[in-house]
Amino acid sequence: MKTRKILFVLALSLGVFATSCSNDDNEGETIVPIQGKYNLRQTGTIVNGQEVLIDAPQNQAGCNLDYLELKLSNTAVMGDYNGTQCALTETTGTYVRSHNDLTITVGNTSSVSDIMNLTNKELKIKDKATGIITVYSR
Repeated sequence: MKTRKILFVLALSLGVFATSCSNDDNEGETIVPIQGKYNLRQTGTIVNGQEVLIDAPQNQAGCNLDYLELKLSNTAVMGDYNGTQCALTETTGTYVRSHNDLTITVGNTSSVSDIMNLTNKELKIKDKATGIITVYSR
């Protein structure tokens, strides 16, 4: 069950990292660095051409927000707060950014997302396999 939740958060995270910025000088790639710690805020999908986002159900009431940290060393750390004591479980993997694609790998499982938006305050990705959108804030 915990593995499913981690994979779901990972898939959502990857969807949030699919950010693009329209700029002819850099072929649509945003120039904001992707490294940083991002708090999970919203998840959703596109319905009838419109984004439908809700507060992330993975975040447990009364606990800190789950997070994704992307380090300069290409290490990805996913933090998950659970239980009545809000115990933190961290899962570590790697990430690779190629233009506006973000690939996160944990163990033998990889997910690829389009970076939909990447600013100094937000990372929004869309998982290429599932279409799930994940929104993080810095």
